[in-house]
Amino acid sequence: MRISSMLAGALLLALPVTSRAETVWDMATEYPQNTMPGLGVTTFAKRLEELSSGNIRIKPGFDAAAGIKSAGMLAAVADNRVQAGDAFAGALENEDPIFALPSLPFLATSIADARRLADLARPVIAAALQQKGQRLLYLTPWPPSGIWSKGPLKTPADLASLSIRTYDKVSSDVFAAAGAKAASISFADTMPKLVDGSMNAVLSSGDGGAGKRMAEFLHQFTEITYSLPLSVASLNQSAYDGLTPELKAAVDAAGRQTETELWTALSIRLQANYKRMAEDGVTIDSSPAPDVVAALRSGSVSAQRAWCSRAGAVCNQILDAFNAGKK
Repeated sequence: MRISSMLAGALLLALPVTSRAETVWDMATEYPQNTMPGLGVTTFAKRLEELSSGNIRIKPGFDAAAGIKSAGMLAAVADNRVQAGDAFAGALENEDPIFALPSLPFLATSIADARRLADLARPVIAAALQQKGQRLLYLTPWPPSGIWSKGPLKTPADLASLSIRTYDKVSSDVFAAAGAKAASISFADTMPKLVDGSMNAVLSSGDGGAGKRMAEFLHQFTEITYSLPLSVASLNQSAYDGLTPELKAAVDAAGRQTETELWTALSIRLQANYKRMAEDGVTIDSSPAPDVVAALRSGSVSAQRAWCSRAGAVCNQILDAFNAGKK
């Protein structure tokens, strides 16, 4: 009996040591790993594993690998198909109008303004997520959106030749008012339409791997600084509620650290993107024709007014505070 017990003990000691308390969360985004959302997911995973002493591990999913695009991300997180996700905010307007705020045209035209707008919108976005059974982890900033096209845009008439991918209802309305054929679709659905020729332009920053792919088909980028939009990273509230107080604090701290690192990264991201775009044969027009910009700005006025009608009182609350803070 004694020999049997000793053998059993030896076998137990020989088994690999694992963390029985380890929690693994799937976290999805429709964007490539080297875009800002991809960087956010990677950074959050690293910070959370460190701060939780390895008790919580994130399993990242990029390029809509699980078939989940931004518009469906909140439903996927609520249903626990993934525990967390990063979604382009404008694509979530059907969930709540507040999500379209960060991508309103020509509102935030600098990193400082974009960060200030994000801070003003944060509590309202967090409340909207709470209504969907989710917790805000962090906000992901994007570089300025411009127009990717096959050729230069010299006059407002050139806008009418565009069959352009836009990223939310507001941007679709703006470009349609300027004469373009506009459709709001996910980035994951954009590439096939460039391949088959049904689209010949894209509203996007072309950040990271997203720009690398578009450069194969579109060789002109017009810098209109349409907006500096945001993506929203959220976590299933039940998953959060099941944690110990110490692990909840780790999740919250990892989210704060991730967002801080993303804003820091954004400050050098644009020039890095432009360098890569030029290497890929993209011509960058940093002084767009004033008439082209004016045509888009003209359509943005009515689009913003329509958004305010959908958003209700929160529109004036946030926009008044934002405009009051402009220097």
